[in-house]
Amino acid sequence: MTSIADQPEGRKNGERAWVAAIRDVLDRPLTSYHIVLGATGLLLVLGLMMVLSASSVLSLRINGNSYTIFVRQLIWVVVGLPMAYVASRMTPRHFRMLAYVALLGSIFLLVLTYIPGLGVGVNGNTNWLNLGGPLQIQPSEFAKLAMVMWCADLYARKEKLLTQWKHLLVPMVPVCGLVIALVVGQHDLGTALVLMAVMIGMIWIVGAPTRLFVATIVVVGAVATYFVNAEKYRMQRVTSFLDPFSDPMGVGWQAYHSFYALSTGGWWGVGIGNSRQKWSNLPEAHTDFIFSVIGEELGLVGSLTVLALFLTLAYAGVRIATRNTEPFVRYAAAGITIWIMAQTLVNLGAVIGLLPIVGIPLPLLSYGGSALLPTLIAIGMLLSFAKAEPGAQAALKETRRPRFGWLPSRRTPQHK
Repeated sequence: MTSIADQPEGRKNGERAWVAAIRDVLDRPLTSYHIVLGATGLLLVLGLMMVLSASSVLSLRINGNSYTIFVRQLIWVVVGLPMAYVASRMTPRHFRMLAYVALLGSIFLLVLTYIPGLGVGVNGNTNWLNLGGPLQIQPSEFAKLAMVMWCADLYARKEKLLTQWKHLLVPMVPVCGLVIALVVGQHDLGTALVLMAVMIGMIWIVGAPTRLFVATIVVVGAVATYFVNAEKYRMQRVTSFLDPFSDPMGVGWQAYHSFYALSTGGWWGVGIGNSRQKWSNLPEAHTDFIFSVIGEELGLVGSLTVLALFLTLAYAGVRIATRNTEPFVRYAAAGITIWIMAQTLVNLGAVIGLLPIVGIPLPLLSYGGSALLPTLIAIGMLLSFAKAEPGAQAALKETRRPRFGWLPSRRTPQHK
């Protein structure tokens, strides 16, 4: 029987064992790969489940079938996963070859939305492109990925010149400014804010001087303020954000019902499928405000689980960026992480009332193929970069060996 004096020392030894075990897991070569794969898989499954729940009422009312919107999302997932797999098998050289093509293609598609008959307006934003029939895409979503790839390639080429401020800003800021201007011209300020965050983040990760970084933030903030003041409905959203309960039946409707959904969820929620706010009270329940339905049906525990999964994905992205030595991989991994986390923060900030409502989806969870496909491709890129970490290739080869003695071994002589 251990004495009382021995218990603190035993507890310390137990804590050291836990710390050592966690450190051992984190030091493994494929940890980043498995974290990205696991967090993304869980978010996708949860997203499909919540899209089904949040859209069932709307889908039944419009299409006479509760599963119509869910089936569409499932199709997008089925289409996107092979794209993510292909991206995970590509090398940084392949991505760099596609960077300029992706950027020019995105700009071309954005310009097409300004042509009458091709550009389609949704909720006041002309940011959709009609490809014929029921097929429509949102080019600005693909522009996020294209901008990250192009900026990463540009800065990788200028690696030795980045101590000069002109090489930090030119041609990066003018080109990104053009993309952002095209998106703002579509009246899509939410996506423009995410693109601005990507641009500022890329300037920061390449080591811009503090004065230059702060000056860029001030300029971007001034531009954003101007565009908010330029449209009356944008100002109404900002004033509503400051006091959403001042007009709960008008501009504060979305925020009011989002808060109500989150507050009624309690610890464990009202149960999957039992949301009351999705019955025509909460607009865009299956897209921009899907987190409100998660909070109502899965409660605080479910909401915190979602936050933990996004934080885990962010940790993996930062880990991949810091453990790789190739400049393009570091910049691209960091850029993808900034993009996904910035969009997550803007969406969640609007849902819980910390930011104005700007109407952007929650990555991997909200309904919409235009947002899901580039995100899955970006996840595939992270998986590809994770396999380039020190020791990762050797670990992958080891895991592919047959595990049964009666199968021929693929071991190389150094394993003997």
